[in-house]
Amino acid sequence: MSGKQGGKQKPLKAPKAPKKEYDEIDLENMKKKKEDEKALKELKAKAAQKGPLGGAGLKKSGKK
Repeated sequence: MSGKQGGKQKPLKAPKAPKKEYDEIDLENMKKKKEDEKALKELKAKAAQKGPLGGAGLKKSGKK
């Protein structure tokens, strides 16, 4: 028995993906998407500061 047989084998390294070349339209779309995500993140943070919507309190039934 040699030392290489037992134990967990290391996974093979995946080949590096070639760098993609983006044209102007792709770059604009990526920039717009990033801006939208940033704006959404800011809105979420702003909404988290406030309490729950609708300050009606407990609902009461119509029965007396």
